[in-house]
Parts: sequence; C-alpha cells; structure tokens
Amino acid sequence: MKKAVVLLSGGLDSATVLALAREQGYALYSLSIDYGQRHRIELLQAKKIAQQMGVVEHKIVSIDLRSIGGSALTSSIAVPKDRPEESISTGIPVTYVPARNTIFLSCCLGYAEVIGAFDLFIGANAIDYSGYPDCRPEFLQAFEKLANLATKASVEGAGKFTIHAPLVHLSKAEIIRRGTALGVNYAETISCYDPDLNGLACGHCDSCQLRRKGFTEAGLPDPTRYVGNSTDTH
Repeated sequence: MKKAVVLLSGGLDSATVLALAREQGYALYSLSIDYGQRHRIELLQAKKIAQQMGVVEHKIVSIDLRSIGGSALTSSIAVPKDRPEESISTGIPVTYVPARNTIFLSCCLGYAEVIGAFDLFIGANAIDYSGYPDCRPEFLQAFEKLANLATKASVEGAGKFTIHAPLVHLSKAEIIRRGTALGVNYAETISCYDPDLNGLACGHCDSCQLRRKGFTEAGLPDPTRYVGNSTDTH
C-alpha cells in the first residue's frame, strides 16, 4: 500500500479528506499541529477521528505560533461573531494565522520524507471558506513545486511529491454529502474557532456559520453540540 500523510485538524474538512484517502487505498498517517490555537479541543477530536479511521500512526507536532500572534486564533484578538455571509466571503479575516498552511504542509512534508510517503493530503477549500490566501489552488501548486525542489527524496529520485486537495473546489454541502457517504462521523468533528471549556461550539463564528449552512444545504441534520443547546440540529 502506498503511504499518505493527511493533515488532520479535527475539523469537518480534514476528517472528510482522511476518509477520501482511505477510500483510495492509502495506508494512512495523520498529522495534527498543536500551534497554540484558541480551539485546542480540536486536537482531542483529531485523535478520536484517527482511531476511528484506522490510521497506521497519528502524530501531534507542537509549534508555538502564539509567540508570534497576529491572529484571533493565536492571540487575545476577539474572534468575529455573527458576520453576514457577504462579509465572510470578502477579504481576509483576523482569524487568518500568518503562514499557517505553509508551516503545516512543511511539517507534513518532513514527516512524509521520514516514512517514505509521497502523497500529502490537505482539506483546503477555495469555495466555502473565509478568504484565506493559503487555501487557494495557486498556493497548493506552488508548495508542491517547492516540495520537489527542497527535499532529499525528490532530488535523489526516490519519488515525486503530490499535494492532494480533493475538497478545494467543493461547497461545504458537497463535502458533507461526500463524507457522509464514506461514513464520516461528523459528531466527532469540531469546526468552531471559539468553543467553550467543554468543547461546545459557539455557533456564531465564521466557521460555525459555514458549517451550519453546509448541513442545511446538504439536507442533513447538524450533529454539532452548540453552547446552550448541545442537541442543536439547525
């Protein structure tokens, strides 16, 4: 079996990507990043998802991006709440973490070299997203080129690295339908940028709004546990 390294955040998109990689017959190696994020609860969910999906190995790498800050996810900047849909899809919000996907994919690339994998999977999405520049196809193509220039494995001809972003052109509803068909347990995923201490989603941040909209448009019940209503299905 070919090995694949899957960037696993514990969120809806990355869980779907893990299921897609499994469906394609890869031996799964998942990698999560503890970067000082406000919503660290996602790491616990990532571990559960990895176990449920039968990964060969799940690693958590620690990088202190909070020491740099510059984002509502890694500093005291408030997470925006209840923004209208047109605002969510316009501009780059304060939840953007500087260079996050560049750093995350670099960790995946290093891990892949160590285990002899040449396929890297990421749940980047350029349709239902909050304007992050490192979720665009152009970025992913550029990183793939970098990966094949900057690694011993590629320079010595052991193989060619491929960045897989199977969700990049899908809507959130399409992602949810695809994952549901593959048996993803979305109740175990968390997308919220500002959950409470019990891991309940706020229901008001951009990510919660996009997730809720996705389930509505997919015509499926939302299993997310929201603050004040742990069985909310709207």
